[in-house]
Amino acid sequence: MIGLIDYGVGNLFSLTSSFAAVGAEAEIVSTAEGLKRADRLVLPGVGAFRDAADKLRAAGLVSPLLEEVGNGKPLRGICLGMQMLFEKSYEYGCHEGLGLLSGSVMPIRDVVPEDYKIPHIGWNALKLTRPDCPLFRDLKDGDHVYFVHSYHATGCADSLAAVTEYGGELTAAVWKGNVFGCQFHPEKSGTVGLSILKAFCGRLS
Repeated sequence: MIGLIDYGVGNLFSLTSSFAAVGAEAEIVSTAEGLKRADRLVLPGVGAFRDAADKLRAAGLVSPLLEEVGNGKPLRGICLGMQMLFEKSYEYGCHEGLGLLSGSVMPIRDVVPEDYKIPHIGWNALKLTRPDCPLFRDLKDGDHVYFVHSYHATGCADSLAAVTEYGGELTAAVWKGNVFGCQFHPEKSGTVGLSILKAFCGRLS
C-alpha cells in the first residue's frame, strides 16, 4: 500500500486518482501507525516551506517518518514535499528541513533571467543525469513534465537525478538510496507522470 501523507498541504485527491490509474492501492495516512502500515510513502506539498514544515511537526509525523525511512522504507517527495527532504530552505528566512538529503532550497530567481516569469509554471523537458534511477525506467531525455515552483534544490550533487532548463539549470529530481524526490508534479504530467508513479510501485533496487 502507498501511504499518502496528509499534514494539511498536499494535493491528495489527484495523487490518489493517479495511483489508482496505474493500478496501485493508495491510502491517505496521517498518524505514525499509518506510516508504519504503508509499504511506501509519498510526501506531497504545496505552498510555503515554513508552513508545511510546521504542520508536519505539529502533526507529530517528523520522528515517525524519519524512523520509517531509516528502516529502509521508500519515500517519495513531490514539489514542496521534495524540498522538505533537504537540510534547510531559504524561503522567507532560513528554515530546517528533514535532513534526509544534503543541500538547501533557494529561490530560482538566483538562476533564472529577469525576464522569465516566476513562479515557473508549465511543461519542461527533463535531462536525466541519473538514467539508472528506478523511477526513470520508462523515461528518456526530453520527456516533458509539469512544474509549479519558485524555489529549487541546490548543493545536492550527491542525489541529483534530473534537471530541467528554464533560463538556467534547475533541479528536477533527486534520488539517494530509498529517498526519491521530484520538483514537478507527476500527477499533472500525463502519461510520463503516470509512468513515474507506476515505477515507484515496482522494484526500486
